[in-house]
Amino acid sequence: MRGAQTQPEHALPGDSAARLTAVVVGGGISGLLAARGLAKAGIAVTVIEASDAWGGCVGSHTVAGLELDSGAESFATRSTAVADLARELGLGASIVAPHPGGAWVQLPDGPQELPKTGVLGIPANPWDPEVRRSLGLAGSLRASLDRYLPATVGTSAAVTSVAALVRARMGKRVLERLVAPVVGGVHSADPGLLDVDMVAPGLRAALRGHGSLAAAVASQRKAISGQNGTGEAKAGSAVGGLKGGMNTLITALIAELRSQGVTLISAARVDSIARTESGWQVSTEHKTYDGGRLVVALDGPGAVGLLQDALPELSGLRPAAGPLVSLVTLVVDVPELDRRPRGTGILVAPQTAGIEAKALTHATAKWDWLAEEAGPGTHVLRLSYGRAEGADVVESAAAQSVASLDDDALFEAALRDASTLLTVPIVREDVLDWDVVRWAGALPFAAVGHKQRVAEVRRVCSDAGGLAIVGGWLAGNGLAAVVADTFAQIDAIL
Repeated sequence: MRGAQTQPEHALPGDSAARLTAVVVGGGISGLLAARGLAKAGIAVTVIEASDAWGGCVGSHTVAGLELDSGAESFATRSTAVADLARELGLGASIVAPHPGGAWVQLPDGPQELPKTGVLGIPANPWDPEVRRSLGLAGSLRASLDRYLPATVGTSAAVTSVAALVRARMGKRVLERLVAPVVGGVHSADPGLLDVDMVAPGLRAALRGHGSLAAAVASQRKAISGQNGTGEAKAGSAVGGLKGGMNTLITALIAELRSQGVTLISAARVDSIARTESGWQVSTEHKTYDGGRLVVALDGPGAVGLLQDALPELSGLRPAAGPLVSLVTLVVDVPELDRRPRGTGILVAPQTAGIEAKALTHATAKWDWLAEEAGPGTHVLRLSYGRAEGADVVESAAAQSVASLDDDALFEAALRDASTLLTVPIVREDVLDWDVVRWAGALPFAAVGHKQRVAEVRRVCSDAGGLAIVGGWLAGNGLAAVVADTFAQIDAIL
């Protein structure tokens, strides 16, 4: 990508004038990054976004006078992709690490600090004191059998779920008390539904190489710690953020795209896409756009739906929609929260009775810059609701449907859950302001077998020529995955 970004227009040999244009459908983070890469290669780019806001899940909203992230509020530091992008956009000085308080997990029998040495909650050492507190003696004993099992257990099948791998190697207790809360909080899904090779790339390969799942997790954690110089940091700290919020990344991207002459069209929904002799034709209700190259940066069902008439091969590759996730943000005046009773936040095990949220982020405890901006006694709490369920997790009907409740009902649920999770009563009178943001299908749903679907989608795009499909449903969850994958896909069509 870096080389392509510096090429002048004439560095695209064999292209006609028509080929030196591109249309990007979708103005989320992946669409904007795609436009940036194309523009830097000397291509005239038009970006079409259906809503009136840019950035997709990397958005912002104002609550109690604070400009807050309405979606992604951090990025994984397992690679340098996001940090490198931030530096290129002039935001290097804004990169910050979370407060070292660590995260917690709410279990059916009470809260525990989340063990620090995990990948997807899978422990690197079943006898670590923090792990043993969560699992108990019997759970740690069962998990430790992992080191004596053949490396083929959990790795011989072509595809397997997170739950199947963990249950086979370490047992049900690790799955329910450590993995399910982390996977539910990060991916909004039951671990029995998710393809482990999509949500934890390289983990099964490392298992085959090291002989056990614990050793594979330890090797991946060591690689992450080595990259960041963090050593054995607390759980939840293998992330970074930006002072002012991740939404400042979008502000900087939009400014750069405008300076590059990229045409940005919002509030225009694309109705159809067709192939032409010179490339692609994209039609909205009022106008048609032609481009030698096309990038579709939508969710999976939306992307396949638009392209299947032009590329019938895609019609059988439509993925399931991701879960509805509702995010409730509370800004409260509760000085008792200054003591950070649950560190940077708390994940909820699905079997926990009486709590409907799947996770709570104590944003002012996690980000020192936000605590300074909010002031003493004022706290920002983000509670998320909704996840895709499967046979491995049994929840009440109310917990499964709570994400679709109306705003007032979600607000009341958030007050109850925040009070329980943080062990500090929070009532309506404590709330300075609040907001609900809903993300329908925004999180990629990496179901078992999805990796093979991604490979087939990419093959169809390559055969079509001049076409790239980007976004989290192909790249995997999280900004780090999306940024790196978008760079690679734009390189491919250049």
